[in-house]
Amino acid sequence: MDGNNCTMVDEFILLGFTDQLELQIILFVVFLLVYIIILVGNTGLIVIRRTDSHLQTPMYFFLSNLSFLDMCYSSIIIPKLLVDFLSDRKTILYSRCMTQLYFYAVSATTECYLIAAMAYDRYIAVCNPLLYTVIMSRRLCVWLVLGSYAFGFLNATIQTSFTLKVSFDGSNIINHFFCDWPPLIKLACSDIHVNQILVFVVVGFNEVTTTCIILLSYGCIFCTILRIQTTEGKRKAFSTCTAHLTTVSLFYGALLFMYLRPSSSFSLEQDKIVSVLYTVAIPLLNPLIYSLRNKEVKVAIVKARERLRMSK
Repeated sequence: MDGNNCTMVDEFILLGFTDQLELQIILFVVFLLVYIIILVGNTGLIVIRRTDSHLQTPMYFFLSNLSFLDMCYSSIIIPKLLVDFLSDRKTILYSRCMTQLYFYAVSATTECYLIAAMAYDRYIAVCNPLLYTVIMSRRLCVWLVLGSYAFGFLNATIQTSFTLKVSFDGSNIINHFFCDWPPLIKLACSDIHVNQILVFVVVGFNEVTTTCIILLSYGCIFCTILRIQTTEGKRKAFSTCTAHLTTVSLFYGALLFMYLRPSSSFSLEQDKIVSVLYTVAIPLLNPLIYSLRNKEVKVAIVKARERLRMSK
């Protein structure tokens, strides 16, 4: 479209989930409770990891960073969503929309690379257990986390800076509950081909890179498990990966649904559902997955309860 016919947009209107008042109140209560559980659950994992000497390992170092990211994910989206549930006019300033888009991209990309780093950690633990503490040194773990954040900020900076160059027409209504790139770019009235190609290349690189790391890591893990002679040995080796495999399945299952479905079946309503998985369901489930399916975390929680009871 001709960029000369574009008008300046100062704010956007978020349609959200529904305009029915009764349903909005119900959703407000549900999302508020979920948000509280996300904050309590992920903060609890971080605190338990820092206070229990048995959890001072690379896996739990990555897990505490994953919990921090999950809280960031939710805090970028849910507080504004809660306000909108109680507001008659669900608006967001242009500057705040771009800020929300930026930090959402940071969190999403960083989590992709962090999950890949956790897969590499599980590969070393299963395939090279005798060298695990040597290879997965504190220095390497810190660099893997910093690298994940570096890719996250780089991707977000590229994506958001090019989005800032896009002009929008008079329609400022976003059919979503936050400023996500697909529904936002649909309002563009300037040429967006460069933006689409750039996002495809950058996002594609991130997804292909992290997916390859995960697939290669677990390919080697499964080959190693198959070579173990005893059933008990196989069970123990596989049990070290079950929690992370569940996280990978949830996170990348949502990605596959988002990017591998036919374009003819794409709709913004489906995009809202997938976005709820990213911003709400996964941050809610991760603490449960790592606490309910991990014996060490269960023991640490029991010890923490005992310390709290004795302190009273």
